[in-house]
Amino acid sequence: MKRHFDWGNAYIRECDWKDLALVKFCLCAMGVLIGLCVPEKKRKIPLILAGIVFLATYIPLMVKFGRVVCRSLGSGEE
Repeated sequence: MKRHFDWGNAYIRECDWKDLALVKFCLCAMGVLIGLCVPEKKRKIPLILAGIVFLATYIPLMVKFGRVVCRSLGSGEE
């Protein structure tokens, strides 16, 4: 399993923001496709779980992004 994580880390080191955006769109599309397979009567629980996961991941990502922006503005980079 460690080898898989090493491969993932090596891949990320070679990526730029455009590559990571493509990964995000791919994962989003996969999530939509999986969501369409859930029967209409049982969509409430997956919707709630997806919302929780979204908030639990989005908030830390945006906090980190805000720190990067603030550090960049503070050092005079643009």
